Amino acid sequence: MVKHVILWTLKEMSGEEKQSVKAGIKAGLEGLKGKIPGLVDIAVHTEGLASSTADLMLDSTFENAEALKGYSVNPAHVAVANEKVRPFTAHRSCLDFEI
Repeated sequence: MVKHVILWTLKEMSGEEKQSVKAGIKAGLEGLKGKIPGLVDIAVHTEGLASSTADLMLDSTFENAEALKGYSVNPAHVAVANEKVRPFTAHRSCLDFEI
């Protein structure tokens, strides 16, 4: 199995807009469960502690590295990334690892 963890820092925006963007990212990405081959689990964490330096985190699990590669180009994932994530993010960090 493979873990795919992403941390995002959002662009500058009002607190209300930030909450809306975070909710859209969460709904969009978590809505992919059951729609992408090899995606075992997916969760977006939007409410970090005050000590956090990122705005939200994707925690996803795939059957293997090939499934992760398929996810990255899957049209459903690409649509969520292009519509709900990329337009609003200033910084992205990724860590993929085997479990």
